[in-house]
Amino acid sequence: MLREKARYIRLETVRLIEIAKTGHYSSVFSCAEIFAALYYDVMRLRAGEPAWPDRDRFLMGKGHAAVGLFPVLADHGFISRELLDGYTRLGSPLGDHPDMTKVPGIDFSSGSIGHALSNGIGMALGGRMSQRSYNVFVMLGDGEMQEGQVWEAALFAGHNKLSKLIAIVDRNGYQLDGKVDDVMGVESLSDKWTAFGWEVHEVDGHDLHALTHTLRKLKSDDTRDKPACLIARTVKGKGVSFMETEPGWHLGYLAPVDAQIAINEIQSREI
Repeated sequence: MLREKARYIRLETVRLIEIAKTGHYSSVFSCAEIFAALYYDVMRLRAGEPAWPDRDRFLMGKGHAAVGLFPVLADHGFISRELLDGYTRLGSPLGDHPDMTKVPGIDFSSGSIGHALSNGIGMALGGRMSQRSYNVFVMLGDGEMQEGQVWEAALFAGHNKLSKLIAIVDRNGYQLDGKVDDVMGVESLSDKWTAFGWEVHEVDGHDLHALTHTLRKLKSDDTRDKPACLIARTVKGKGVSFMETEPGWHLGYLAPVDAQIAINEIQSREI
């Protein structure tokens, strides 16, 4: 079921970007399994109730991947499916980046890289102060690890032992300008997060068994007295061979003939 949901996310991404005529295919494809694992297995949610106070929260630093999240919100009854058909059109609340003031189910308006973890900390502190048991999941791009605010937030979360906070780094190795480690190296990520007071795990970000198993464990561990970071090793553009690790697809548009090739591969390929 989760594999089919990840496939659905990829197919809907192609369909919606066809409406907009430009979009971030490969950034969605690297985290499709992460979306599927969180929204269809791990997170505590109520269908049709995007503002339920005890829901788990999800924040996305790499807000440009929102085109892959909007279909998931429709699947959960947070927005109408008809709304997807007007993606990015004049007057639509669905844009290239998520807006929490316009889209039910979006917990944080992201797009300016580096701010999501700080906001997640605020939500985790709010949950602690109000004695609510929800978890806060924050997905970050690996290029985002070059932002100083991320590490200030990481230091704060570790110091305050925010055990309900779980960061997920989509370590696909690429950013807009090319390979992350060519632009500015970020390794060793595991050692860095550990040094900042976090419990760290690493998984293959396309292995749904490993993802769900690890995220469930982190969510249910009542003995952990620190925040947790899951480094998900992924492939940018995963699922469409001509996009994989090709930085030019960070932002682009598939002509109809190429879109059909991509759709055929997504539909036939098992990940």
